[in-house]
Amino acid sequence: MLKVGFIGAGKVGTALAVLLNRKGYTVAGVYDISRAFTERLAMLIVNCHVMSNSQEVADAADLSFITPPDDAIEKAASQIKWTQGKSVVHCSGANSTDILESARKSGANVGCFHPLQTFASVQQAIENMPGSSFAIEAEEPLLANLQKMAVTLDGSWIKLKASDKAAYHAAAVFASNYLVTLVKMATDLWQTFSIPSNEAIKALLPLMRGTLHNIETIGLPQCLTGPIARGDTGTIRKNLEDIRKKTPELLFPYKELGLQTIPIAQAMGKLNKKQVRELEILFRN
Repeated sequence: MLKVGFIGAGKVGTALAVLLNRKGYTVAGVYDISRAFTERLAMLIVNCHVMSNSQEVADAADLSFITPPDDAIEKAASQIKWTQGKSVVHCSGANSTDILESARKSGANVGCFHPLQTFASVQQAIENMPGSSFAIEAEEPLLANLQKMAVTLDGSWIKLKASDKAAYHAAAVFASNYLVTLVKMATDLWQTFSIPSNEAIKALLPLMRGTLHNIETIGLPQCLTGPIARGDTGTIRKNLEDIRKKTPELLFPYKELGLQTIPIAQAMGKLNKKQVRELEILFRN
């Protein structure tokens, strides 16, 4: 099995190191400019090899993960002398393997291995990563090794081209980051009837879990419920009037999301042309 190394001991790097080690991969070396991060990772892996610089990691490992913040990846890779046959991989969702060009020119195999998951802390990253999807950008023989890693972590994988990365990352922003934004907007509305944010979240979470369950089990478009799915213009008109009075800053996102939801409702086959026109007029005025 490949010996892996980690240059960068943040949340993703630490989680990958711990989980791959549990699955039998030898962690040949770890280095981070933060001594505290390095020591934290070393405490989680028995006989972890802590290195004094990134070059020592690259020399000791068959496959080195470069996992600092995205903006530091290219510089970190360029400061290492890579040798023919070594593999170097970053875990950025937005960047392609182009930022590892210095390693490629030295004869190393380069790739990207991005866990499609949200990581708020190291412990959460370790808990959440197994079973995730992994976006892989690489060529053989590295491609096969990364695909095997994804399966070893009980996950699935998709293969991306460099030109796919921006759209892939934007999709993740919609599905994860903007979900947080939507919850924030919902709790803002609850505060208009004197329910604090923490209580609103507690009340809304079962609804959100139910929606995710419907997405998973029923799928698009049939999982859609609510007034747009029903063509209920009366309810939507009341929503719009109340939002305009109490939280006018939420009026534009409510209308725009409504317009984006109409095609989903149409795909369910429950709206006639008249209902579609009425909904579009409501959300565009």
